Amino acid sequence: MKGTITTWFKEKGFGFIKDEKGDNRYFHMVKVTNPDHLKKDAAVTFEPTTNNKGLSAYAVKVLPESKYIYIAGERLKLTAIKSYLVYSEDVPADTRIDKENAVLSVGTLMENIRPKSTAKPGEIRAVKKLAITTFHDTILIFSEDEIDVDATVKMLKV
Repeated sequence: MKGTITTWFKEKGFGFIKDEKGDNRYFHMVKVTNPDHLKKDAAVTFEPTTNNKGLSAYAVKVLPESKYIYIAGERLKLTAIKSYLVYSEDVPADTRIDKENAVLSVGTLMENIRPKSTAKPGEIRAVKKLAITTFHDTILIFSEDEIDVDATVKMLKV
């Protein structure tokens, strides 16, 4: 069933959903698959049920506001993403940006203007990366130098 969050008490962890029939249903955040995205007026899907106080909802999922997300200039349709993986890769600490192939992001630009720590030749650093596989078997890889990996993963979990 579909509905809209009409009331959300973040401090108390519960709220109310107006379902497609116009009925108000109680829900608690422990019954929400993606609680980070709870907010008033958010569209949701849920399973209807009742409890001793009346109508309620479980298996609540907040629907994405957009069918697309933008990652480092790439426009990706959420329904085209088959899977994603966060991993760490060791790279030389003094690696420079490949200006021919780089997607210039705020993170990359800031890294270029902030004072560099003096990396010794051959020194290695760990870089967090995000690999996204689409249903067309395209694999896109982004590093923490280009994007905020954790914030991007939150968007993908919607």
